[in-house]
Amino acid sequence: MKRTGSDVTGLIARATPAARRRDAEALIALLRDITGREPEEWGTIIGFGSCRYRYPTGNEGESPLLCFAPRKTATTIYLLDGVDAHAEALARLGAHTTGVGCLYLKDLTQVDLDVLRGILERSLAWTEAGGSEYATITVAD
Repeated sequence: MKRTGSDVTGLIARATPAARRRDAEALIALLRDITGREPEEWGTIIGFGSCRYRYPTGNEGESPLLCFAPRKTATTIYLLDGVDAHAEALARLGAHTTGVGCLYLKDLTQVDLDVLRGILERSLAWTEAGGSEYATITVAD
């Protein structure tokens, strides 16, 4: 994944439906507060900060510390530590679905924002601590 250097406002403006744009603005404010970093466009993803990761297999790359994408069907939040690490909090979150490392939210007004903040803060702390045997992570900025 690579930073595009483009302003995120264009990405947000192109998001449909309107609820995705509303949710994107709210998530930007939340993630800016949690990370202390400004949003950057990484292709079709809005990311905050960056890190290098390396798996035991040797696969490595660069990723935002926390990021999301305003997709048409749902807003996708990517969690480097995976969703299983947040099972207890996810049970209290509200309307959502999950993938291995993704949290899908159709409407941010249908989730508990304090619970979401906790999930994002724990994921960031895991990443900043260097990951685990699952992946070695080095924060770049």
